[in-house]
Amino acid sequence: MAAMEAFSFLLPSQVRESSSFFNIGTVVALCVFFALLCACIIIGHLLHGNRWANESITALLLGLCSGVVVLLVSKGQSSRILSFSENLFFLYLLPPIIFNAGFQVKKKQFFKNFTTILLFGVLGTVISFCVISLGVFLLFKKIGLTSLGIKDYLAVGAILSATDSVCTLQVLSQDETPFLYSIVFGEGVVNDATSIVLFNAVQSLDVSNISGLTALKLLGNFLYLFFTSTILGIAAGLLSAYIIKALYFGRHSTDREVALMMLMAYLSYMLAELMNLSGILTVFFCGIVMSHYTWHNVTESSRITTKHAFATISFIAETFIFLYVGMDALDVDKWKSSKASPATSVAVSATFLGLLLVGRAAFVFPIANISNLLKKRESSKIEFRQQFIIWWAGLMRGAVTIALSYSQFSNSTGTTSPDDALMCTSTMIVVLFSTIAQAQRFRCD
Repeated sequence: MAAMEAFSFLLPSQVRESSSFFNIGTVVALCVFFALLCACIIIGHLLHGNRWANESITALLLGLCSGVVVLLVSKGQSSRILSFSENLFFLYLLPPIIFNAGFQVKKKQFFKNFTTILLFGVLGTVISFCVISLGVFLLFKKIGLTSLGIKDYLAVGAILSATDSVCTLQVLSQDETPFLYSIVFGEGVVNDATSIVLFNAVQSLDVSNISGLTALKLLGNFLYLFFTSTILGIAAGLLSAYIIKALYFGRHSTDREVALMMLMAYLSYMLAELMNLSGILTVFFCGIVMSHYTWHNVTESSRITTKHAFATISFIAETFIFLYVGMDALDVDKWKSSKASPATSVAVSATFLGLLLVGRAAFVFPIANISNLLKKRESSKIEFRQQFIIWWAGLMRGAVTIALSYSQFSNSTGTTSPDDALMCTSTMIVVLFSTIAQAQRFRCD
């Protein structure tokens, strides 16, 4: 890659010659990312409590600035140090974030609002999927995009329905707003799982043979995935609690207790993916069960270690994701491949943003008001201001959206067509705008 070659020439010749047993480009890339991670931590510490910034936005902007530097060093040929990889995201970065969220969540508040969370996360995501898919089908032809098929329209609906729970959690406080936190976070986890299930269902859909049974099959498939993934996560958590309690690892080494908890949590995620289930739901419920049972069976020192270790790993993964996304936003190959005029690019991005607003509003306010009608106590009802915050917080899009977009519209050799490249770049614009602009407004509210 041009960027790597440019950076490698900045190194002394002795270093380049003595490093023949490893890929110097990979080492340079990792050094850059580790340095940026350190910078994000330092800047985040200095900006702590600032209403206009948080770690996610800092990492995103730092990634964008780094991409500009790489472009300048490579003389505009490439901005790639590490290209965005769906495997890296789904297999290594997302699991510790979701597990720690389940491990740290306030279970009483979460399960108290579980029915509302399921309504928002499942029914709401399906409504958003339908609204966005129908919207792009009707509007894209007017913009001039005619090469996309039915599968592409449905895929866009699933892609843009995936919220970004990572960024949302950084602008909501579990202690200050426990009700909103549990609703938004719970919906985010279920929403991501539902969006991925819908996306995978679209990939396997035979558009030439669609009937009334297709919707029932999709519903049955989702229910199967939801319950089996949940059961697998609960089983993994209970098994870890039983093993640690029965064998009493703490009498010899607390390190083994901590290692076993980490490995069994990750194993539950990998088993779910291996069985074509939802790894997100599995590792989330595994985290809840481990915090309730396994955590109380380990020694006091292991309790302190696990609590801080899981939080630290999750924090690093979150920061890495936003750096990754920010730098990949300046991938000149994708922008060149789209061949779209600025007006067309703006029109597509504006269409995406408009459909996000409409699709989100189409289920948040109706479901919230229906839920209020079924609740007898006034204190448990969702006020309009809270409904607005839930609606606004769910508009943020992040790495899940980008990963699904790249999976649908690009391949290992690059984007396949100008319209596919336009989908990727427009999705990136939506992610950047929603994360930065909407987070600022949300924090101000």
